[in-house]
Amino acid sequence: MAMRRGRKLMGEINVVPYIDVMLVLLIIFMITAPLMTQGVKVELPKANAEPLPVDPHEHPPLVLSVDRSGHYYLSVGSTKESPIDANTVMQRVSAVLRREPKTSVLVKADTAVPYGKVVQGMVLLQRSGATQIGFVTDPLTAAEARKKIN
Repeated sequence: MAMRRGRKLMGEINVVPYIDVMLVLLIIFMITAPLMTQGVKVELPKANAEPLPVDPHEHPPLVLSVDRSGHYYLSVGSTKESPIDANTVMQRVSAVLRREPKTSVLVKADTAVPYGKVVQGMVLLQRSGATQIGFVTDPLTAAEARKKIN
């Protein structure tokens, strides 16, 4: 009669490979997260305004950005932004508003942009069919708010 000499089965899970995979994923996410930010580099003006309520069922807003040099950028959903001229702004905005008339329209302008350039952008939006236009600002810190009051 043959006797089996075997090892006893181990009831533990070897977690070392899982830790290795987790660390690799962590490094990948740490490297790619800063690259995921999109948009135009704009230094927004600061204002003591309340944020607008967000409706989760509403479409993403249409954002017209004006950078420091006065170029227009239009973000529609997740499209990559590149400078566009005034006619293209009007065409794209009117196309979006024809499809979704309740789309929010926002203007995001750098503090160094001349006021006239921002007004031109608003006129383009208005001619395209936007009836309500909002502005994007940075909130004031507590210290800045106290300074404004005094």
